[in-house]
Amino acid sequence: MLVRERIELLEQQNLSPLASLSAKSRGREREESPCKYRTAYQRDRDRIIHCKTFRRLKHKTQVFLSPEGDHYRTRLTHTLEVSQIARTIARALRLNEDLTEAISLGHDLGHTPFGHAGERALNAVMEGGFQHYEQSVRVVERLENDGKGLNLTWEVRDGILHHTCDQSPATLEGRIVRISDRIAYINHDIDDAIRAGVLGESDIPDSIRSVLGPTRSARIDLLVSSIVENSGDNIAMAPDVLNAFDKLRDFMFKSVYENPVAKGEETKVEGLIQRTFAYFLKYPSRLPGEYKRILESEGAERAVCDYIAGMTDNYLLDVYHRLFIPRSWEVKGINFTD
Repeated sequence: MLVRERIELLEQQNLSPLASLSAKSRGREREESPCKYRTAYQRDRDRIIHCKTFRRLKHKTQVFLSPEGDHYRTRLTHTLEVSQIARTIARALRLNEDLTEAISLGHDLGHTPFGHAGERALNAVMEGGFQHYEQSVRVVERLENDGKGLNLTWEVRDGILHHTCDQSPATLEGRIVRISDRIAYINHDIDDAIRAGVLGESDIPDSIRSVLGPTRSARIDLLVSSIVENSGDNIAMAPDVLNAFDKLRDFMFKSVYENPVAKGEETKVEGLIQRTFAYFLKYPSRLPGEYKRILESEGAERAVCDYIAGMTDNYLLDVYHRLFIPRSWEVKGINFTD
């Protein structure tokens, strides 16, 4: 028996009847020979970890733009925190941890530079709009691997697509990632906001703290425990916990996500992205060579959108600087920008 077959057998014997079994995946868009050692979902996880887009997440904003300090979250650290929370829940519920991890690691691959501010800026100029969860699927289907995509299983792509939109994922593992994403970002954004001096732990209303706990770790533990204890054929929390969690999210929108002190720099992102978008739309021949394929098959707007969405924060700033900021130059030691 192959190693993969032994793992698939263990899944059948040990996982919940509600779990998504690797051997029963709906498969990939392009059929492939199975791996000797890894299940289909393990293979998907590895492909995501090794792709270029995943590595770029370390230089993309989570909430605070260009923070001064080493301990603020990035899009990559957020992704890892989501994965840790989701795997804990999946293991406790005897669901497929490998599928859960693959969805977690891939859910934000399509996020823009400068976080949701960048997403809003692209959404305003892209015909048909722009949503990062749709772009995440596009990354794994069309953009990675020189246009061949990662050829992930249907279940992983479904979980990525539906991790934050109106529709719910088809698998319980995908639904775990959906709620784990919220648990992670709300609690680590509180931590970052406290670090930035935007709010204090005591600013969280007592009505929320009395239910969810007084610290980040206590809240995450309580939320995870509530999901494990209340989930059956769906992923759920106790009503009082869910109500407090929703109130905490509302509090974060008012205190941090819409706070002019915390988000003041975001007003600059719109012009930064939209001016760069307009430039390459006017001169699409100046796009990097890897986007020429998209340019020829899907048009300039789509190619420019893919290019900008894939940029890191600093790369976008560098491109903008090269395009629109006059360069300094020197003659015989005289700097003409002084």
